[in-house]
Amino acid sequence: MLNRANESIAVRMTVLFGSIWCVYVFLLFSLIPLLAPQWQNTLLYISNCIQLVALPALMVGSAVLSRGTDKRAAEDHQTLLEILADVREELADLKGITAALTQSASEALQRPELENLSISNQIFVDVEVQSDGIAE
Repeated sequence: MLNRANESIAVRMTVLFGSIWCVYVFLLFSLIPLLAPQWQNTLLYISNCIQLVALPALMVGSAVLSRGTDKRAAEDHQTLLEILADVREELADLKGITAALTQSASEALQRPELENLSISNQIFVDVEVQSDGIAE
């Protein structure tokens, strides 16, 4: 529980220090010695303390945030592997269908051509004409 609280604080500090408002505050803080030069040593001390606290907090916050990113990346990788397996399976099915169609087309091309074809009740009948003109 204490570990989770520490990580939560580190993440909040990381988000806070990463905001534009923090940049504005530090910019104003850096301009104070121009208005009150006698405070320069005190402000330098405060600045060093902020750096000593912020740097480790930012590192911990970044590490905690990257764990979530790493977990998401692993889940995405697993999902992509499953999709790839599905695509490979579908490709194998398509190759099988293509091979069957190619074989059927080859067999159809090897059959003798019909000279005449009649359709009767949706049944194909091969009608061969003899040399005397009579259909068989």
